[in-house]
Amino acid sequence: MVQRDDAAPAVVAFHDQVAGLFAAHFHRLFRCLDRWSGDPELAADLVQEAFVRLYRRGAMPDRPEAWLISVAMNLFRNAAAGQGRRRRLLTRARAEAVHSDPEPAPDQVGASDDLRRAVRKALDRLALRDRHLLLLRAEGYSYRDIAAALELSEASVGTLLARAVRAFRAAWEDDFDGS
Repeated sequence: MVQRDDAAPAVVAFHDQVAGLFAAHFHRLFRCLDRWSGDPELAADLVQEAFVRLYRRGAMPDRPEAWLISVAMNLFRNAAAGQGRRRRLLTRARAEAVHSDPEPAPDQVGASDDLRRAVRKALDRLALRDRHLLLLRAEGYSYRDIAAALELSEASVGTLLARAVRAFRAAWEDDFDGS
């Protein structure tokens, strides 16, 4: 059987598409998984594995961003089930070793750590779906991508986000009233 010469350009085009997606979406997906897990090394590994699976798939899905979110979330669920939930705060030493937001100014460090702990505490009190909704939206994912990733109706995402915001506010206020 004779192979066609047009197969090589298709492979190159797919490779370029995956590379472009990686450059455009790695950091955003990493931040989501880092916030969900509290473990930047685990988050980096899971995002990398999601991109490896996309590459091994050999073809671009209809909605690559949503596909990557779904795969990464499933990998996270599997990791959490196998290791138990590991929730730790991001330390500066670990942040330097992985992709992370820039280090804050020294006068902001204490306030940032306190705020991060308070936000984490309020998020931890929410249902898992509410946490995922809020964190995906905070990273700028569209309602369509959120719906696909969380297997929801696109029409319900706005309502569910509004409920998640109310639940977060209630958890936030409870934490400050109880302090």
